[in-house]
Amino acid sequence: MSLQVEHINKWFGQFQAITDLSMEVTEGEIFGFLGPNGAGKTTTMRMILDILRPDGGSITWKGKDVREVPRRNWGYLPEERGLYPKMRVDEQLLFLARLQGISKADARKALDEWLERFQITGNRSRKIEELSKGNQQKVQFLAAILHDPEILIMDEPFSGLDPVNATVLKEAFLEMHRRGKTIIFSTHQLEQAEELCQDIVIINKGHSVVQGSLREVKRQQGRHVARLKLDNDPEASWLERLPGVHVTKRRQDYIEMQFDANLNPNLIVEAALQNGGIISLFELTEPSLTDIFIEKVGATSEPVTSTSVHSA
Repeated sequence: MSLQVEHINKWFGQFQAITDLSMEVTEGEIFGFLGPNGAGKTTTMRMILDILRPDGGSITWKGKDVREVPRRNWGYLPEERGLYPKMRVDEQLLFLARLQGISKADARKALDEWLERFQITGNRSRKIEELSKGNQQKVQFLAAILHDPEILIMDEPFSGLDPVNATVLKEAFLEMHRRGKTIIFSTHQLEQAEELCQDIVIINKGHSVVQGSLREVKRQQGRHVARLKLDNDPEASWLERLPGVHVTKRRQDYIEMQFDANLNPNLIVEAALQNGGIISLFELTEPSLTDIFIEKVGATSEPVTSTSVHSA
């Protein structure tokens, strides 16, 4: 059972926002939907939710066209705030849950459980506008899940959260995953995606550039990553002259480099010793999701840092 997006296209006037996009999200997994600003992620999410209709292709959930899937099966956290600022937290969440058809008793039970889990029980009688940005985001998340949907669509759920609140939300993700929910989310925090996701897709300018299991995506990049620290030569400028080696980061505690798949990494060690280096660290690792993102879309997108990618 899965969500199938097959060869969808979407036009806005003369502008084609999505071009022949296909992807598959297995039921019960956490799926990362990634890309730079303007890549088409939000547009695709809205087509999955049947807020927008594709101009070609099909979208199905468990073999059924998404237009025929009951609304209660979906939970949606939009990037923009979708809450009523003058309403109390508890009144608003109960109202939204009741709109999805669940009983008042079940809604209250779920509300009490999640307010306690998020440590915002004391805010239940406050108006949305009186809450911090982080607590508003928690309430927005609760509005998406309180009716116990099968599949969650989360557009930038970690936006604006400090590390503590981001960790709380991450634990909520994992709890929903344990309950068998399917979660699709976009994020500019690529480290969060790398930690949470089984499968990913990266889109750019409306079409897929990378997709598959995160493990296989890393393995298929054709490059490997090494980290080297020399106690007596922290710059190791000679690395720039090694064929097949590309220095990507210079940090205080190590130098990180990518090297071609056909290069024996022992050659890096031998070169360090030949240049009189005293090696205190040499380790092999896989390219990070940030590295892959930069390689695939960085040249045609806004600048990307090692910790974040702004997306829309």
